[in-house]
Amino acid sequence: METNGLRHLYIEELKDLFSAENQLVKALPKMARAATAPDLRAGFEEHLEQTKGHVARLEEIFQTLRESPKGKKCVGMEGLIKEGGELIGEELPSAELDAGLISAAQRVEHYEIAAYGAVSGFANILGEEAAEKLLKQTLEEEKETNQKLTQLSSSVNRQAANTEREEEGNGAGKKARAAKA
Repeated sequence: METNGLRHLYIEELKDLFSAENQLVKALPKMARAATAPDLRAGFEEHLEQTKGHVARLEEIFQTLRESPKGKKCVGMEGLIKEGGELIGEELPSAELDAGLISAAQRVEHYEIAAYGAVSGFANILGEEAAEKLLKQTLEEEKETNQKLTQLSSSVNRQAANTEREEEGNGAGKKARAAKA
């Protein structure tokens, strides 16, 4: 990739984020449908609406820059979404599926937090004050989403662990009964 300094990198990173956010707009409804915990499903649906707002903010930044947001595919997000999608295809107990979906969603959030942190720093150095403000707003929303997922994971993970213990207990009981027979 030919470089033209920080401005070029800034625009390329914004294009990457635009691709990432658009991929999420397509993936979040699938995650919401797969989620079995009502709070998790609602969280994915809420984040879908928030993500549409992130796309709109990026479009606003690109208009100001007089640049096209298209032309780049975020392969990092593509991989994260693919990983999460593999969970959906597996036949897992409800709580385990939900725990896995939260884990996948948190990986996505961490990726976005890193990316928005970087581009808001670029915007600051480049004197793009309006863009920096929009990017920091999105960054804060991504951090809040991650925090909500962390809180939700506490109960979902316990539920998954309890389900596992119950299954192990049932399996041990079956083995003991089979040995007596």
